[in-house]
Amino acid sequence: MPVSTPGGGSAARGQRRSVIQDHIALAEIELCGELMIAASAAEERLSLARIDEVLSRAAGELDGVPESSR
Repeated sequence: MPVSTPGGGSAARGQRRSVIQDHIALAEIELCGELMIAASAAEERLSLARIDEVLSRAAGELDGVPESSR
């Protein structure tokens, strides 16, 4: 039986939301890391096109990783 929380929701629902947010945060950290790597390897400032390329490639790699191993 779910446990009530002060906000009126259930503890189980809160934990599920937290897990989802953790996956989102980890994905954002991965994308940020990829951008930092690209920026440190570049001799000049990254163009918007290069930023889009890095983020698209990194997001594509994350799509191929099962949620349980992220």
